[in-house]
Amino acid sequence: MELVFKALADNTRRALLDALVEHDGQSVVALCEQFPEMTRFGVMKHLAVLEAANLVTTQRLGRKKLHFLNPVPIQQVADRWISKYAQPFTRSLAYAHEARTRALRALGREKEAMTEWAVAKAVPVADDEDRETLERELAEGP
Repeated sequence: MELVFKALADNTRRALLDALVEHDGQSVVALCEQFPEMTRFGVMKHLAVLEAANLVTTQRLGRKKLHFLNPVPIQQVADRWISKYAQPFTRSLAYAHEARTRALRALGREKEAMTEWAVAKAVPVADDEDRETLERELAEGP
């Protein structure tokens, strides 16, 4: 995973990945045309770093070497790092929306409660076990 972070740390390499997202299977010549400020050697050097991180795979087609985006390492980073830290945050948001909806209903403000409920549905919602925990916490009060 170290190589993936190193590869993604550079703006030019991220731009190369973006170019492959737009049109997968490009040759070095095609990629060089999109980066006129760089030499062919510079583009190839960046592609080598992306290949070492397994973010780009290649396939030979005659004398041409085509470059393809491999999204798997990026997904692995997201699974390992991003989702791990996002889950408590999204769970807290779901709890906050649920609590606000209940409070609005208790105050007789049903229309606002329905709006709040609709907003909460746009956020990843906690599972049934988390909802039960929330209901217990709300019933117990502060």
